[in-house]
Order: sequence, then C-alpha cells, then structure tokens
Amino acid sequence: MDLKTKLEQLDQENQKRIKSVKELDELNKIRVELLGKKGPITEALRGMRDLAPEERPKIGEFANQVKANLQESIAERKALLEQLAIHAQLAKETIDVTLPGDQKQVGTPHILDQIMDDIEDFFIGQGYQVVDGPEVEEDHYNFEMLNIPKDHPARDMQDTFYLDDQLLMRSQTSPVQARTLEIHDFSKGPLKMISPGRVYRRDNDDATHSHQFHQVEGLVIDKHITMADLKGTLLALAQHVFGADRQIRLRPSFFPFTEPSVEVDVSCFRCGGKGCAICKYSGWIEVLGAGMVHPNVLTNAGVDADVYGGFAFGLGPDRFAMLKYGIDDIRSFYQGDIRFLSQFQQEG
Repeated sequence: MDLKTKLEQLDQENQKRIKSVKELDELNKIRVELLGKKGPITEALRGMRDLAPEERPKIGEFANQVKANLQESIAERKALLEQLAIHAQLAKETIDVTLPGDQKQVGTPHILDQIMDDIEDFFIGQGYQVVDGPEVEEDHYNFEMLNIPKDHPARDMQDTFYLDDQLLMRSQTSPVQARTLEIHDFSKGPLKMISPGRVYRRDNDDATHSHQFHQVEGLVIDKHITMADLKGTLLALAQHVFGADRQIRLRPSFFPFTEPSVEVDVSCFRCGGKGCAICKYSGWIEVLGAGMVHPNVLTNAGVDADVYGGFAFGLGPDRFAMLKYGIDDIRSFYQGDIRFLSQFQQEG
C-alpha cells in the first residue's frame, strides 16, 4: 500500500470514528492519538524519505490536508459535544416555577426585647432620649450619687455583686441617670431620659426572682415639674402597654433617691378591677416605683435644687412581660426554649 493510499484510509476511518464519539474525554484522547508526535500521520510522513524527490511535495501537501481535515472534524465535534453538555446541564437544573416554595421559619426578637423596644418607642415619642451606661459600675454612681451613702440602711435592700471596694455589677440603671444629670447642660433645655438595660443582684433564682434581670428607669428634670406630671406620664405608659382602659393609683412608699416616693398600681387587665387570681382579688397590680427626685440627688450632681426639680421612675420589663402575657416563671425568659419564645411573634 502506497503512502497516499495509507493517508486516505487513515482520514476516512478516523472521520467516522470522530463523528461517533459521545464524550469530550474520549475525543481528546483521539486528538492526542492522531495528531501527536507519535501519531499515525507523523509516522506516515517518516516514510517520505523512501519516495522519489518529485513525489515528496505532493505527498507532503496531501498529508497536511489530511491532518487539517482531522483537526477541523475534531474541533467541530468538540463544539457540538460542549453544546450538548450545556443543554443537558440546563435541562437538569431547570426550575419548575409552578412548584410551591420551601417554607422558611422566620425568627422574631426575644419577648423581653420586644417589650423594651415598645417602651423605648413610647418614650422617644414623648421626647425622651435613650441613654446607655456601663454594667460594671462605680459604687459612687450606683449608690452615693443617689443619696445612698455607705452606712445607709437602704443598701440592705439591694444585695450587690461587688468586684472590689469601688467596683460592682450595677444593681439598677439609676447610675446612668446620675452620670447624665452630672453633665447635662440645662441652658439647652430640660433633661428627659430613660436608661434601659441589664442589672444584677445577689438573689436566689426562683419563679419570680433572678440574679440578672432588666430595668427601664426614667428621669425628667426641669423647672416647675410636679407630681401631676409624673402621674400623667405613668398613666399614659400603663395604657400604652396594658390597654387604653387601664387606670393607675399611687401609694406612699420609700426610696432614698425620691421624696415623696410612691408605688404605682395598674387596674387589673384580666378582670378589669373586679378581682381575680392575677390581682389577688384586689383589682390592682403593682407595676413600678416612682417619686419626685430627692434634692440631695440634684445637689450631688451639681444641680441647683432650689431652681430645678423633677421625677424619676423605675420599671422591670421582665415583670411587665410576665403580667401582660400571664407568664408565671421568670426563668422561662432565660432558658432559650424555642417552643416558649416562638409564642411571642412581634406585631407589625
């Protein structure tokens, strides 16, 4: 068999072979096999040395044409196989838009965050500023600035976590008020603030007590502030949180940083004041403490108590949530039980 016939046969056999290939990997192997340095075309060209000199150019040109034909066929087959692979992948990944989507469980803020956010929104709407402060506090601000010196019996009312002689875990958010009062510039207007946050006391955890809980304390200082302003503010708050038909009453009490001091009750939102187990059949539920700021607190902060006065109040969001939703164990807030927490979906 002469060299030209061998090249023609090589072309014809491999053209059929290339057209029958179904995988890109197999096609690449054929390309290397046919067109590589050790391929049949290269091997055939080595036989040109046995040809007459006048035949060599013709056979060389024919061999190059065969090589070009095979290269072209391989390129065309490769393009076709790549296109088929793309169509197969698209068909495999087709999304049926008529199918129902996966149900995603949406989380919600913790119930205490919801209560505190709601209280903050209420007071921001009343023109109050929200002020944060350190949880590791100085004894000076936690007690002494609030008219509670070291030998004051009121310190027995709060069992405090002390870190050393001067530092403690704050037992109330009132020191934030003391710090703010100390730096407030009354020439720019009155001070109206709330200070929400965590507080700590050495208490035994049970259904109604926790060593860590939350407070929102408020302070208003200006000229001509009266107890009527305090009562109106707390009535509006109670109606916002517990319902528009709620009423409040003030009972005399004692706090070292206010004088006079009051305990604030709200009419029972379960029985409407008729008496039930929630209100212990009294028609009223105690919700917070308040009073007119003691002159010593103003003086300690460098504020003229003869010119300025005001009121302060402190409430527990934990207690507000327990009362509003009928929760009988404060520990439920901190145990991370999704079944419990998911009951309180945020409104809006």
